Amino acid sequence: MEFKYLEEDDVCHPLITDFYLLEISKDDVPFESKIIPVGETSITYVFCEQPQIAEKNNKIIYYNNLTLSGQFFGSYLLRVFKESVNLGFSLHPTSLYKILNKNVAPFLNNHLPLQDVDPQLHEKLSSIFIENKNNITGFKTAICSFLDTLPLSKNKYLPTIDNVVNYIIEKDGLVKVSDIVNTFHISQKHLETNFKKIVGLTPKRFIRQQRFVSLMKKYQTGEQKLNDLIYKFEYFDSSHFIKDCNFFLGSSPKVFFKNDYPLIEKYLID
Repeated sequence: MEFKYLEEDDVCHPLITDFYLLEISKDDVPFESKIIPVGETSITYVFCEQPQIAEKNNKIIYYNNLTLSGQFFGSYLLRVFKESVNLGFSLHPTSLYKILNKNVAPFLNNHLPLQDVDPQLHEKLSSIFIENKNNITGFKTAICSFLDTLPLSKNKYLPTIDNVVNYIIEKDGLVKVSDIVNTFHISQKHLETNFKKIVGLTPKRFIRQQRFVSLMKKYQTGEQKLNDLIYKFEYFDSSHFIKDCNFFLGSSPKVFFKNDYPLIEKYLID
């Protein structure tokens, strides 16, 4: 298994946070890994002879070819049974709404064929992925050029929600909904309604997830001990941290931290 962020050049776009490549070889299959969502949606082309599988809450999701991944809240299990190449890009939490100009909350906890969501977008993106599968720089350049041609949503709440999302990320999730309401002078009702529609999660869920993911990213660097991070991220009650571990990792801290998860370790590195 090889996972890497495609950062070998300066090709970037304001709608995109990362380009990435996941390769599963014949020797890797059957491959299985937990996935810890990081609060972003993504568009991925899965080059594989048979669908990959995501399992969450007793729900089995089969996906292949050009796939739109909505927000996920809590971990899920990835299973791959054939060698494959996953080439894709992660989107800023508000970018999917800007591109589709539709409520993204219904995509929660799901991988969907982009064809079913937006056939025209599917057609244009699919050709870019297929034509540039072995030309990473060309792929990135073509994706960015295409995104520049799209008419993005002009929802009046977008600038505020953009600022709120960036604020939460900058604070590593160490904020409260009441802090946001006071800082950005927006009613809690308008915040919650528009945040969920534009981001795909409620503000409270997005904050909770960002706090945990930020802790995990810092833990992966090896620069700070877990107990210090638990205190730093304001888990003053150990039962609260254990609860979040069970939800976001799918297991207790004792079970998770004594095992190796190569894929998680690679993609959680900033």
